Amino acid sequence: MGLKIRLASPSDTGAIASIHVRCWQHAYRGFVPDAVLNALSVAAHEQLWRHGLESGAAESRVWIAKDRGHALGFCATGSSRDDGSTAGTGEVGAIYLEPDRIGTGVGRALFEHAVNDLLERGFHAATLWVLLRDNRLARRFYEVAGWQPDGAQQASSRGGPGLIEIRYRRDLN
Repeated sequence: MGLKIRLASPSDTGAIASIHVRCWQHAYRGFVPDAVLNALSVAAHEQLWRHGLESGAAESRVWIAKDRGHALGFCATGSSRDDGSTAGTGEVGAIYLEPDRIGTGVGRALFEHAVNDLLERGFHAATLWVLLRDNRLARRFYEVAGWQPDGAQQASSRGGPGLIEIRYRRDLN
């Protein structure tokens, strides 16, 4: 495998949006109503990602993993968006992988790259939110990487009513 991880550019938004939608439809089927998953639009997600990448917020970065030119996944990081967070707290805002690449090591390499970048940029801790308490696959992925739930929960603004997100945290030093 010739895995390459680099900063995403606006020309990557189609691949990012496609991965984002397919991953949601794969990972959350049975948890999120089918009507919500079936209504996800690659075109709408592409617009959102393009806007984010073109706005060029200095603290935000989107990393894309590719093999032989084919996008396999992406990870978005930046400063924590949580109320009351300190200036030295970063956030992993998203990590999504082509469903057929789950368990192959691509996600682990991408995640480690993005978290190492947060450390190199001076963040001393980082958080991330996991959609669904019962999302055992994602929770195991983060826990193997040294992340732990910190007790914070919130109602999700994505995926329909009644869904809860839990926050994970890790010291980066």
